[in-house]
Amino acid sequence: MVSRVIPVDLFDLVIFGATGDLAMRKILPALYRRDLAGQLPDGARIIGAARSDFTDASWRDELRRDLADCVPASLQEAGALDRFLNRLGYVPIDVRGEDGWRDLAARIRPKAIQAYYFSVGPDLFGDLARNLHAHGMNSETCRIVVEKPFGHDLSSARALNATLAAHFHEHQVYRIDHYLGKETVQNLMAVRFGNMLFEPLWNAQYVDHIQITVAETVGVAGRGEYYDKSGAVRDMVQNHMMQLLCLIAMEPPYAFEPDAVRDEKLKVIRALDPVAPDDIVRGQYGAANGFASYLEDVGNPDSHTESFIAIKAHVSSWRWKGTPFYLRTGKRLRARTSEIVVTFKDPPHSIFGPQEGQKSNVLAIRLQPNEGIKLKVTIKEPGPGGMRLIEVPLDMSFAEALGEGARDIADAYERLIMDVIRGNQTLFMRGDEVEAAWAWTDPIIAAWDAREDRPQLYDPGSSGPEDALMLMHRDGRRWREVKP
Repeated sequence: MVSRVIPVDLFDLVIFGATGDLAMRKILPALYRRDLAGQLPDGARIIGAARSDFTDASWRDELRRDLADCVPASLQEAGALDRFLNRLGYVPIDVRGEDGWRDLAARIRPKAIQAYYFSVGPDLFGDLARNLHAHGMNSETCRIVVEKPFGHDLSSARALNATLAAHFHEHQVYRIDHYLGKETVQNLMAVRFGNMLFEPLWNAQYVDHIQITVAETVGVAGRGEYYDKSGAVRDMVQNHMMQLLCLIAMEPPYAFEPDAVRDEKLKVIRALDPVAPDDIVRGQYGAANGFASYLEDVGNPDSHTESFIAIKAHVSSWRWKGTPFYLRTGKRLRARTSEIVVTFKDPPHSIFGPQEGQKSNVLAIRLQPNEGIKLKVTIKEPGPGGMRLIEVPLDMSFAEALGEGARDIADAYERLIMDVIRGNQTLFMRGDEVEAAWAWTDPIIAAWDAREDRPQLYDPGSSGPEDALMLMHRDGRRWREVKP
């Protein structure tokens, strides 16, 4: 199976912060892979804009070396790389001043789609929006791409939304969350709304509970100053995990269209109950197994910032009333994995009597690594000797199920950037969605700030603090094991 490649229209894409880590590691390699696949039209241009004093030629030379590290060797084709580099231009620019803006405006073609990627810190978003407006680059058909963090609380998110709204319409603003570009996340919607098998069972009557886990093995060394002001809730729960919860819990939209999908996601966020203090566990990784502690990594021995969070949440809707959603995310855990696990209720009566092999049906949607979907069902153990039940998986790993086609599965950034060029906002957050998410998380943060209690310590390479295990044990449930 080979994925279809549909070329996009002629475009000029400007990457502000083009010499930064995100542009070099993600954005530009994603564009190269789309060009290699034949999706970029002849004449499409990519313009880097940053403070560094590069020329077109010197930036191409720099990128040629960087792509060798960021793109698999199997995809590095000399002719394709030359073609891609010939699309590139560069403009030294002062985001807050006047230098470079006239040069940039002169390079933008009115007949091409214009997209501006804000691959910079959020403190520069407003300056970029104002300067694009001031220099006539905010036409009705242009788009801006805004990276997270989108604010650090409800007040700052509203202020940022207001700043962008002063210069761009909402249909021009693409708030990017790369989790929504993952193949398995979109397959979640296909599984739910493209099959009659699951949707009738997708409610509190049949679902016992839902777990959403995003576990990382890395610590925060190298980005400690940022992370210590953010923490796991701001860095992961308010955006990535909230989006996953919405896709699991939302009602079927009337169509797979931007506002139809985002309207339903917004309803989920607004239906979230306030979280009780006993339903939250915060943690910090300590020093063990040769790893430095969180406090050492951030250089702040008095830090109360969490590197781990577990939350029991409830959605007050007819579909989900009474079904708990357990969220957890953390650094320095046992394995790197992101997955959604839907555990269905037991049959109301077992005709086979109590048996050790009879377990609840579980649908596991794995986002990373090894994207795929696995359904655990109960069957009879083969052979004579009576009715003995065992649990077996119906497994669809994309790499195995799609064979050679798995190679063609686009990275999240590839898909999302192409959606920007197409003008499709379905997989991007709307302003009111962002504000609603902050309205739910702000009281959580304020409550523990008021208590001034420190997060619980946990060992690197573990599954997190002991109290996180108890969060589910007290309900007679267990977390799914964190494993590769």
